[in-house]
Amino acid sequence: MTIRHVVSWQLATADPAEKAEQAARIAESLEALVGQVDGLHALTVGTDVVGGGNWDVVLIADFDDVEAIDRYQVHPEHVTAAGYIRSVVAQRSCVDFAL
Repeated sequence: MTIRHVVSWQLATADPAEKAEQAARIAESLEALVGQVDGLHALTVGTDVVGGGNWDVVLIADFDDVEAIDRYQVHPEHVTAAGYIRSVVAQRSCVDFAL
């Protein structure tokens, strides 16, 4: 069973240039995990193009199973990426569901 992992972040900064820079760094660090984590077979990071009250950045990742998500969470590169993400976000939302 494939598990889809969806995380949305609202960045703390209101400055558009800072948002773009932070979103790019988030995307680069997370997309680098493809091929590094056993059981992670697809990962996309996108940024909001509409604005307003929308969330700023979204991660959509597909894993073989819940155990693969667990491996992803403790992978050293993910731990580093998550540390940076926590330093620049105001809010986080997450849902994991079976496809």
